[in-house]
Amino acid sequence: MTDRIFSGVQPTGNLHLGNYLGAIRNWVRLQNEYECLFCLVDMHAITIWQDPLELAANTREVAAGFLAAGIDPVRCIVFNQSRVPAHAELAWILNCTARLGWLNRMTQFKEKAGKQRENASVGLYAYPCLMAADILLYKATHVPVGEDQKQHLELTRDVAQKFNSDYGVDFFPLTEPLILGAATRVMSLRDGTKKMSKSEPSEFSRINLTDTADAIADKIRKARTDPAPLPETTAGLEGRPEAANLVGIYAALSDQSVAETIARFSGRLFSDFKGELADLAVAKLDPIASEMRRLRADSGYIDQVLRDGGARARALAEPLMTEVRRIVGFLAE
Repeated sequence: MTDRIFSGVQPTGNLHLGNYLGAIRNWVRLQNEYECLFCLVDMHAITIWQDPLELAANTREVAAGFLAAGIDPVRCIVFNQSRVPAHAELAWILNCTARLGWLNRMTQFKEKAGKQRENASVGLYAYPCLMAADILLYKATHVPVGEDQKQHLELTRDVAQKFNSDYGVDFFPLTEPLILGAATRVMSLRDGTKKMSKSEPSEFSRINLTDTADAIADKIRKARTDPAPLPETTAGLEGRPEAANLVGIYAALSDQSVAETIARFSGRLFSDFKGELADLAVAKLDPIASEMRRLRADSGYIDQVLRDGGARARALAEPLMTEVRRIVGFLAE
């Protein structure tokens, strides 16, 4: 079987530099080596209430971001999850396979529900089973994972193994994590101890993929730093979260290690370094932003890409679901 990747992102809008460096850029590279499905997981999105018009608009916007960044919708399957009903059907079967104790150990539910656990939706609690269905529906061999998703992939493997054991089959693969080297963890430009997020009130906390060249440069110039120059070694970044964040961004955008970046800029003031970082960021991101703005204005094209991707995904999913129904004992034509 060809190595196949499934990866998804919630279409909640406002793609930013953290999304690009942490995931989308890697996907662009992976499409040259693997059979890839890239999914806008709109069914996951509604585990927390979404305005319907905003969800539809955000789905198109995030799809535009994928394409603008270089994901090829001919080579890859790009689709929104709700176009493939088998995701929900398989999720129910896996709900009946997974154990309550497994879900109780999922740390992300505890973090997202917080003190409002009793008011959280059942979907938010059970969504690791939907995530398992997303992956297993296409018998994905690999999933790119960050630190916050490792636990869910482990659950996917547990569910696959239990399904195979319960029914005496060797059907679902034990999907492997795809570790892509040192993760690029992009932090807020206003507070280096917090992840870059679309939910932070200040626009100057993040670089959006739709920002103009002037906006990108302005945000970098105004990014928080400290008065000391760049250190001579990476150890000198300890205890300097804002400095470490900007150096990390430069390293990621230039495809260098942090150590290489430090070696180049050691001893220089941040006022000087920021100018070079701004030039690099504009060179890398402005073409993506321009293309994304063009695509957002052509919703008909985006919708066609998602329709075509949905049809291709359904064609992969339906034979598998036919076999799952047979294995489980459902009477179906």
